[in-house]
Amino acid sequence: MDYKVRVRTEKEKKSYITRLNKISGQINGIKNMMEEDRYCGDVLIQVSAADKALKSFANVVLKNHLETCVINEIKSGNNKVIDEAMTLIKRLM
Repeated sequence: MDYKVRVRTEKEKKSYITRLNKISGQINGIKNMMEEDRYCGDVLIQVSAADKALKSFANVVLKNHLETCVINEIKSGNNKVIDEAMTLIKRLM
């Protein structure tokens, strides 16, 4: 489907990139823990934290998507975007 590309503000981009950099740091920390043969329980705690951070990021992006892209598409008469949004929501569950 052809949707309009949404241009994010610099503030939004900075917020997203900051969150992704933190998640990237968590992933690198897990990698280092594995290289150092750290205790499995400690590794799993960090994996859980990274997983929650990534899910939280996805929820922020999804909320923004619904509030902007989806609403704009519906206003322009494209109700098919609702099916796409539902598919995205199901994938994130």
